[in-house]
Formats: sequence, structure tokens, C-alpha cells
Amino acid sequence: MDATFTAEQDEIRRTLRELLLKRCGPDEVRTAVRTADGYDPALWVTLAQQLGLPGLALPEAYGGVGCGTMEIALTAEELGRALAPSPLLATAVLSAPLVLALGSRSQRAALLPRIATGELTAALAVPGAGLTTALGLTGDNRGDWAGGGRSGGVQARRADGVWRLYGEADQVLDGHSADLLVVAAHTGGFARSRTLFFLVREGATRVRRTSLDETRSQSRVQLREVAAEFLGDTTDGSADAGADVSGALAALAAVGDSAAAVLAAEAVGAADRVLERTVEYVKQREQFGRAIGSFQAVKHRLADLYVQVQAARSAAYYAAWASAEGRERTGGLALAQSLEALRTTASEAVQLHGGIGFTWEHEAHLYFKRAAGDELLFGPVHRLRAYAAEEARLFGGGEVAV
Repeated sequence: MDATFTAEQDEIRRTLRELLLKRCGPDEVRTAVRTADGYDPALWVTLAQQLGLPGLALPEAYGGVGCGTMEIALTAEELGRALAPSPLLATAVLSAPLVLALGSRSQRAALLPRIATGELTAALAVPGAGLTTALGLTGDNRGDWAGGGRSGGVQARRADGVWRLYGEADQVLDGHSADLLVVAAHTGGFARSRTLFFLVREGATRVRRTSLDETRSQSRVQLREVAAEFLGDTTDGSADAGADVSGALAALAAVGDSAAAVLAAEAVGAADRVLERTVEYVKQREQFGRAIGSFQAVKHRLADLYVQVQAARSAAYYAAWASAEGRERTGGLALAQSLEALRTTASEAVQLHGGIGFTWEHEAHLYFKRAAGDELLFGPVHRLRAYAAEEARLFGGGEVAV
């Protein structure tokens, strides 16, 4: 692995940081998350049309830039520093790669260029609260997380030449505002049980949920006999012919690994920023006639945080590089280390800011809630590590107790 960034990668970071410093401070974040979309549409237009962020990792044939996971990860790191709410994660990191991997030629041609320009936003909807399992981060995604033929989950059936979906999905990132839903649904009952993917453009009931972390919008999507389009290339228009079920789940797991690397970089950016702000504050806050940053105990705590953040950054960068190169999947481990670093750093920030740090109005709580919310959504950390250890057979090939 070459740890040196290219001039293009450095330019992506510099340009994005300058933009976010001007347009995405704590006050702007709080204002944006309370809008109907949950983000600033004007900022999204700038990120998409001027900087081309949604198309960074898409092939040039579909209007993208043709970069890889590393560039998306560097982008996410800068967005994480500002906690900038946007549909980039749901659209470009979770949904677009599935359309690229599984979609038919006509589906790719129709959808990906619009995603690359930011005209079309998308969201990945998986049944219940099984996002982390579906992505293959805390368990094998070949299980029955999509319903398994029983009641619950999202069920798909074909009648009169039309696929219809019935069920409910929670924890759908930006699902309330997305133009397109990529839905994982179970079909075939017990006899031919399988999980397939469908595109839903309209007809679903979407409700934005109240969540701990307002900067990460989540929604509940309810499907009641909603017409859907099978995501894939089939010979006769049905998913029964030509549908590579194992390939679909493998594609989802690959998306999960790259998404974990991107999320890890995002958490590192947030941890790095909150550490910077804490260091600035302890240089100003005084006790006993001197800045508390001069106390040895405070220096030791900040030094430990710095080491933890840098270690998490190295893990995130390696995971992004490995994902782009098609090497071993380390996204889950990098995500575990980054989430832990963010949680620890945000907690220490609240403590070291003293009385003001305990008020909900202080920006430290935005980072604290991001840390807690992401661990609830994509973790917990010990399960991420346990599954990575199980996959690597570190304990003699047996399952790891969690």
C-alpha cells in the first residue's frame, strides 16, 4: 500500500474542507437537519453538480469520475469533520454500487448518470432493523434477515406480470426524501427461498423517524402491495429466470465492506475535528490561574486520544485501499476501531469542556450523538470485531461468543 496521496486526492480534501468551513458550521447543521429533507438542498447541489461527489466512484461510461473507494473515503472524512447531513452515503455508497453490480444494462444507463449528477437520490431499504447484518458486517448475510418465508420482513410476489412488495423496513437512511428505493425482499417461500432486490419509485409510505443523531436521517418505509421493478437482467422479465441469488448477496456484502471503510473514514474525520476543538478549548480555559491544557493529566488524556484517532485513521485508509484493490475485507474492523475512537474522543470532549460541555446546545453533543447513533446503527463495536475474528478463524474456526 502506498500511503502517499495523489495531487487529485489532496485537491478533493482541500476543496471540500474550504467549502464546508464556509457553509456547514454547527448552526447551519442544526438548521439543515430540521428541514423536511433533513439536509441543505442548496449545499447538496453544490456537492453534486460542482464537485461531482455522487459520481466519484462511478465509471466514466455512466457520467462518473472513475475513482475508487479511497476518494469516497477522503470525501466522507471531510463531511464527517463537519457532520454535514447529505444523501451521499445512502445514494453513492449504499445504493449506486448495487445498481452498478446487479442492474441490467438499461437500468444502469437510466439511473447511474442521474445519480452521478445528483439529480436522483436513492436509499437502500432492508427489512426490519437488520442493516448491519444485511451488509455482512456483524453476521453472514445469507441468513433469513429478509424474512425467511415467514411473516415480517419484506415479501415479494409476482402476479399478472408485475412484482409487488409487502412489508416494512426500518433504519432506511434518508429514505423519506430519496427519489428511488433499492429494496431487499424475500421471495419463493420455503421451497425456493431467496433474497432479491427491487426498485421502487412510488407507492411506498415513508415516515421520518426521530433518532438520537439528527444528522443521520432515518426513516420507516412501509410497502403495501407496491409495484416494483426487479433489479437485474433476466431473460423473460421475471426474477425466476437469470437471477443470480448468491451473486446478489455477495454484491451486497462487497458494498457493506466498502461502506464500512467509508463510514470508518467519516468517523475518523468527526473524531479528529472534535479533538481539535477540545485542544483549542483547554488552551483557553483556566483553573488556578493557568490554562488546564498545561496540566500533565490533561496532556496525557489528549495524547492518548491523538494516538487512538491516528490509529483509527490508518485502519480506515487501509480498509479503503484494500476495498479498492479487491483484497481482504477489513472494513468491519476499521469501522469498529473508528467508532470506538469517535465515542472516546467525543466523551472526553464533553468532560474537558467542563460545565458548558454538558449543555445540549454545545457542539460537542453533536459529535457525541453521532458516535452513539452510528454504533447503534452499524455496530456495536464488539460484534463487528467478533464477526471479523470468526471470519478470520482466529479461535480455531468456532463461533465467537458475543
